[in-house]
Amino acid sequence: MFTTVDPLAMQTPQAPIGSGFGAASTAKEVTVGVDLSGKTAIVTGGYSGIGLETVRALRSAGASVIVPARDLARAGRALADIGGVEIGQLDLMAPDSIEAFADEYLRSARPLHLLINNAGIMANPLTRDSRGFESQFATNHLGHFQLTTSLWPALVQANGARIVNLSSRGHFFSPVVFEDVNFEHRPYSPWLAYGQSKTANILFSLEADRRGAPRGIRAFAVHPGTVSDSHLKRYLKQADLKAGGFLDHEGKAILDPSRNRKSIAQGAATTLWCAISRQLDQMGGVYCENCDIAELVPESLLTQAAGESATLAALNIATGVMPYAVDHANARRLWKTSEDMLSAAAPLAAG
Repeated sequence: MFTTVDPLAMQTPQAPIGSGFGAASTAKEVTVGVDLSGKTAIVTGGYSGIGLETVRALRSAGASVIVPARDLARAGRALADIGGVEIGQLDLMAPDSIEAFADEYLRSARPLHLLINNAGIMANPLTRDSRGFESQFATNHLGHFQLTTSLWPALVQANGARIVNLSSRGHFFSPVVFEDVNFEHRPYSPWLAYGQSKTANILFSLEADRRGAPRGIRAFAVHPGTVSDSHLKRYLKQADLKAGGFLDHEGKAILDPSRNRKSIAQGAATTLWCAISRQLDQMGGVYCENCDIAELVPESLLTQAAGESATLAALNIATGVMPYAVDHANARRLWKTSEDMLSAAAPLAAG
C-alpha cells in the first residue's frame, strides 16, 4: 500500500532539544571529534568575522572549503594562514556573478554537502543595486536565494546536504513587507530593512527545507548572537554601541554570552552546530540560537511589546523566534516573490 507524505508534516517544531551546548560554546568545542573528510562546504563571507571562524573550524575538521568573495585580494590575505581554501569570485548583488560562480561549481561535478550563507550587511544607508532592489534585502536574502537554487543540483548530488542561513535576532524588527519590499512607498529605515532581510532568511530556510527534505537536503536559520567585533558594525556609531552595552569605555567588545554578547568563536558555534551535528539528523526548517533550536516568542511577551517600537520590542525580548518568521504561508509567498524579483524560475521550484 502506498502513502503520501505531507512535506509540512516533516517540519521540526520550534522547541529546544537539549543539545548539551549553550550560549558560551565555541566553534572549536562544537566540532570536537567531528571528521568532515570528503565533505565540501561553501561559506559566503568566509573571510571575515564569524564566516572566517566557520571556515577555520571546517578546515580543521577536514572539510574542503570554498569561499566566494567580491574582493579576492582581501579574501586571500585573510585566509592565507588557514591553507587549502579555494576562493571564487562572487558579488551577491550581481546576478550574473552569482550564476557564473554556480555554473563553475556545477561544472566541477562535485557534490555540495554544506552551503553556509553567512555574508551580509547591516543597517546601512539606503542603497539600491542595479535592478533597483534595496541592498540589504538584495544581499542578505535575494543573492543567497539565487545562489542556493542555482547550486541545487550539487546539493542533491551530496545525498545528504545542509543549508545554513545566517539570520539574527534583528528579525524582531520587521516581518517581510511584501507590499513594499524595496521601500519604494514607505520611508526607509536601516533597521526595518535589516529586520525584513533577516526574517526573509528564516522564511527561506523553512521553505527550502520543505522542498528539499524529500531529496535529503535540510535547511536551518541561525542567530549567532551579538558579536561586536564583527565587520557588520561598520555602519554603527561607537557611541551608540557603548551606550547599548556592547562596547566598554575603551571601545572593546563586552563579552557576556548570557546576554548574547559573544566572541567571534562563540558566534560561529551555532552555525557549525546546525551544519554538522548528528543531533539534527532528520530535522530541519527551524531557527536556532545558542546551539539549540529556539522557542517561539511567547504570546504574553508579544502582547507586552505590542505598544512598543519594533526596535525596542526586540531589545526587550532576549531569545526566541517571531511567529511571522516561521509561518508556512509567508515562506511560500517569499519564495514566489523571490522568483518574481529574479525574473526567472528558480531551479528549486520544481522540487
